[in-house]
Amino acid sequence: MDFFISTAMAQGGDPAAGLTGLLFPIALIVIFYFLLIRPQQKRAKEHKKLVENLAKGDEVLTTGGMVGRISDVGDSFANLELAEGLEVRLQKSAVAQVLPKGSFRQGLEKAESADKDDK
Repeated sequence: MDFFISTAMAQGGDPAAGLTGLLFPIALIVIFYFLLIRPQQKRAKEHKKLVENLAKGDEVLTTGGMVGRISDVGDSFANLELAEGLEVRLQKSAVAQVLPKGSFRQGLEKAESADKDDK
């Protein structure tokens, strides 16, 4: 059975070599945790808090790029008013950012003035 195991590898080794061999993978896991996993968890927690605090009248930006005012909020869905008489129902998790009050009106006024200039 000696031909299956090389005698050089079967000889005793340095027991400390196993510990230093584990040092690199452990350091890699720690680096991944602090550079990738922890910041993502922090962003997810902030987004969850943002979604939970949505209220009627908030002006929001969605992940699809739509800007509007929330007209109704449910458990997992919200109605978003994009323009006068135009509402869209979307998942609350699709909200990317809550905008400062008045930015939705300013955007509508700019669009209307641009339309008038084009005519």
